[in-house]
Amino acid sequence: MIWKLPHREIRFPRRPLVMGIVNVNDDSFSGDGTLDIDAALAQAKTAAESGADVIDIGAESARTNRAAVAVEEEVRRFSEFLRRWPETVAAAMPKDSAQVWPPVVSANTWRPEVVAAVLPCGVELVNDMGGLPEDRNARLCAAHGASLLIMHTVGEPKVPHLHQQWDDVTGAMERFFAEKIDLAEKAGLADERIVLDPGIDFAKQRDDNLTVYRELERLQRFGRPILVPVSRKTVIGEVLDLPEPKDRDAGTIGCIAAALRRGAQMVRVHQVDAAWQAVKVLDALER
Repeated sequence: MIWKLPHREIRFPRRPLVMGIVNVNDDSFSGDGTLDIDAALAQAKTAAESGADVIDIGAESARTNRAAVAVEEEVRRFSEFLRRWPETVAAAMPKDSAQVWPPVVSANTWRPEVVAAVLPCGVELVNDMGGLPEDRNARLCAAHGASLLIMHTVGEPKVPHLHQQWDDVTGAMERFFAEKIDLAEKAGLADERIVLDPGIDFAKQRDDNLTVYRELERLQRFGRPILVPVSRKTVIGEVLDLPEPKDRDAGTIGCIAAALRRGAQMVRVHQVDAAWQAVKVLDALER
């Protein structure tokens, strides 16, 4: 399997990738966001040196109890970070020889106006939490040679979907991805530039999320890299009775193991160092 980026490609099988989260906002659910660009860049450098293969920058919280920020403000946050990132990563060192270096730059956003603004600034992957309702983000990625991550969800972003019920959540996800991959390819985006995300906690309740983990290997039918956003999720808090996201890092390691055993190629985390250790040990055990 090949994952194509604007100026390089990553081939699987290989050691699974760790995506490190950097929130350039002040209302992240995990409490680690910052509007201080110096602090955000320092977080990203630490994540890179701790083993992150991908740095996922979010300039707006995905929380559904927060209003969306203005497009101009989201673009400003991204732009300030992206302008200074090359010099920041140039001063960093990889964790080991298997790490993707420099780390892939990912923009966690969903509005085409923002995507159009950030793609010329060095973004290699658009992490679209909107579920690709139409093809504009796919067209933009195709035009820039970028990769697109399609997340499974229903309805509009920034809106809670707490009453969504599924008879067969994995079957619905398979139909969703078949439709969205077709949409993206018809928009000109090559299959090798698509990544899939099952959208843990998005329009899913506790048992839905657990089912997604158990049946994740069914998504291998698409032959695309699978990213699982495991970190500090609500489902972990519900299983362990831990209301504070920052207390869920040990549970996150359990989710990493479950995701990798069932075929995930990437995991998205806050605590990169712990995730890197888990991924490296699990990969060694499998090999």
